[in-house]
Amino acid sequence: QMQLVESGGGLVQPGGSLRLSCTASGFNLDYSTIGWFRQAPGKEREGVSCIRHRYGNTYYADTVKGRFTISRDNAKNTVYLQMNSLKPEDTAVYYCAAGAYCSADAAPHHYSAWGQGTQVTVSS
Repeated sequence: QMQLVESGGGLVQPGGSLRLSCTASGFNLDYSTIGWFRQAPGKEREGVSCIRHRYGNTYYADTVKGRFTISRDNAKNTVYLQMNSLKPEDTAVYYCAAGAYCSADAAPHHYSAWGQGTQVTVSS
């Protein structure tokens, strides 16, 4: 059974950093395209970043480009999202998902397996 578990969320002050982890069980992450999405209260779920299987090409939303970095550790079957220079508008529940599409127009419906989400709150 495919399962994704996110961790690493929490409360951080503006300008701070967090590293989110997405660990898979039941399948190999290195054969999957993995996306990070976020959803703030009252807003639609939006794509943040993704990393393609095989060649590891990455994509970032304009709102996080230069601040967030996605990476994978195949030995640990884990994908990370390093988030630096966090802003209050980054506050949301962050989800990782496995799918087959990573590009500027990647949307939730391109992904079939989802984690339960981890809360990130940026506040002073």
